[in-house]
Amino acid sequence: MDIRQLLLAAFEVEHREHIDAIRAALGGEDGEHVPDWNDVFRRAHSLKGASRAVDLPAVEAVAHRLETLFERVVAQEVGLSQTATAAVHLALDRIEAYVAGLTDGIGPDMPADALAALDRALDPSAATPPESDRELAQAPAAEPAAPTAPAPKSAPPETPTDVAQTLLRVPADAVEALTRATHELTSALGGEAVLADGIARLGRRAADLARLAERRRGARGSEPDLDARALETGLLALARDAADLARVRSALASSIEGAMTRVAGEAERLALVPAETAFGGFARALRDHAREADRAITVTARGLDLPVDRGMLQVLKDPVLHALRNALSHGAEPPETRRRLGKTDALAIGLDVEVQGGRLVVRVHDDGRGPDLAAIAETARRRGLLAADADPGPEALLALVFEPGFSTASAVDTLSGRGIGLSVVADAARRLGGTVRLLPRSPYGTELVMALPLSAARRAMLLVRAGGMTYALPSASAERLLRLERGDLAQVMGRTVARVEIGGDPVSVPVLDLAGLLGLPARAEEADATCPAILLRGNGRRCVLAVDALSDVTTLRVLPAPPIGTDPRLITGTVILPGDRPALVLDAEGLVARAGEAGSAAAPQPTGSRGTIAQAPRSTILVVDDSITTRTLEKGILEAAGYRVVVCVDGQDALDRLRAGIEPVDLVVADVEMPRLDGFGLLKALRAEEAFAQLPIILMTSRGDAEDVARGLDLGADAYLTKQTFDQRKLLDTIGQLL
Repeated sequence: MDIRQLLLAAFEVEHREHIDAIRAALGGEDGEHVPDWNDVFRRAHSLKGASRAVDLPAVEAVAHRLETLFERVVAQEVGLSQTATAAVHLALDRIEAYVAGLTDGIGPDMPADALAALDRALDPSAATPPESDRELAQAPAAEPAAPTAPAPKSAPPETPTDVAQTLLRVPADAVEALTRATHELTSALGGEAVLADGIARLGRRAADLARLAERRRGARGSEPDLDARALETGLLALARDAADLARVRSALASSIEGAMTRVAGEAERLALVPAETAFGGFARALRDHAREADRAITVTARGLDLPVDRGMLQVLKDPVLHALRNALSHGAEPPETRRRLGKTDALAIGLDVEVQGGRLVVRVHDDGRGPDLAAIAETARRRGLLAADADPGPEALLALVFEPGFSTASAVDTLSGRGIGLSVVADAARRLGGTVRLLPRSPYGTELVMALPLSAARRAMLLVRAGGMTYALPSASAERLLRLERGDLAQVMGRTVARVEIGGDPVSVPVLDLAGLLGLPARAEEADATCPAILLRGNGRRCVLAVDALSDVTTLRVLPAPPIGTDPRLITGTVILPGDRPALVLDAEGLVARAGEAGSAAAPQPTGSRGTIAQAPRSTILVVDDSITTRTLEKGILEAAGYRVVVCVDGQDALDRLRAGIEPVDLVVADVEMPRLDGFGLLKALRAEEAFAQLPIILMTSRGDAEDVARGLDLGADAYLTKQTFDQRKLLDTIGQLL
């Protein structure tokens, strides 16, 4: 690669930084947040110098006019007019498109509209760019016309960038394979601890033998013979060598662990990409649509640096763009109407991406006319979705816009989505296991909100213990760790509260006991006078969450929530702990909301009043499920309740184990959909054998249709539970009744 190619590679990165910074500054010009116009000027100045360094005169010409415009803003200490702001956005869009179209350092023709728009912003009487600028846009790098006023002293020198960045496309399956390989390597290196223990034992035994030889010599009171002295010396040397080797191994293990952590982190990072990779060009596309429709808009995008699973972004790309175009189509109002309502002439459209409560939340909002409920109702009645005499509320009406083909557009054009409506957005949300809502926005406008489960994101987690199980809580939601005095708890309006100092003042905060809330059995030992707790914050409210123990704080990859767990309003995902042990991720906002509803039943009890696990004879339960996450979670729930649990990976595995009589089994909990032999087949086979005809069997599956339930019960299942409505308390109660 020659020097110009290296410079162009660096310029692609640098020009993006300058353009994004200028756009961010323009997006913040709302009266409350005044842009740093000196920085904006320096950005334009640097962009001009960088484009000159890589011989891109077309970009240099546009950057020169931007520099002149921002210089005037700095000198006159005034902001940009609406016309000037639109011209700047157009210029940035044209530069972006030009650089994206570079081939072997040669770009497409630069449209003349950017220079013309900037010239009109600088001088409304100018119809065409000055001769010098037209020449500059068409000729090789030439010295630009001098600005009309001296440049600020803070302007940096125009020097080319000397750092290049190479971008490489990596197939998604290769990234996933790398991630799996790092996990396997980590597990394999875990066996190295056994070697460390062996070395330590060897050193201790050698030292013991040396001391024994020395004591025996002292007891005899005579000089040792040469062989005894040699043995003693050899044992001492062996002990020293073992100790040295142990130290070297410890240092090596520490280095390996650090390297593995870095490799695993980089592998995980490759699996995620910034939301900008899918949504980054939407603002420019929307401005292009607005220019074609002769509408004035401002577009802001926030949170595009958030790392998101690439597969999720691929599914969301078209629906989010459709939602933005829908906001432009349905939110636009005549300028005089907007002025009368105290709005700016330009329609403000925003795209926000954030993580909230364990979910990826994508918002598309505008400050336009808001939802037209009358038009929605009329369209719904015309399509037979709403009875003629029905009078639904706003929420029910707004839910209808996601029906296939539903559109209130009076004419089909490039903005109205050709009458497709918002069903494409709802379809994408459903495919990703999420939800979508359309809401009126205060004081004006509309907001579309997509809430989706995080399929791949690494987050800092606080690990806690409750009822014998480990749970993960996003550490960002933990405001403070506490030691809760059970005797200090009080009852206020049917809720248990604790006095917590917040901002220097004592405040009464509702208290939840995690084990009690999730229906987990309490610890067998006497409850302590104090217990660890966490002050949680969510949606502007707080609660205190009491747990059995605080375990660790670590960064883990959040996976989708399994189909089995506890209340889905409290569980947002799964993490995999060392040893391939899954743990459920708690939703802090759901816990805080529950604290506002729960009474004393969900609160920690005074010393000695907590129940304990029933000390009945340990029954053995066989759990059959092809999902490692599901069967591990079921195993944890049942073991915490005092049962002995064995697991099998499918129906055939379970049938073979039962027939082999490896251990007596008192009850079976089986999934239905499994490879080789499904749950129905396992049930039928067991009921056909005399030895298992009376064995209690519970089918627990995601197949909750009436036909499936009837089939399972007809084949002889003692109970049929669905994972969608699963409650572990119901499972434990059912097992208790059958045993």
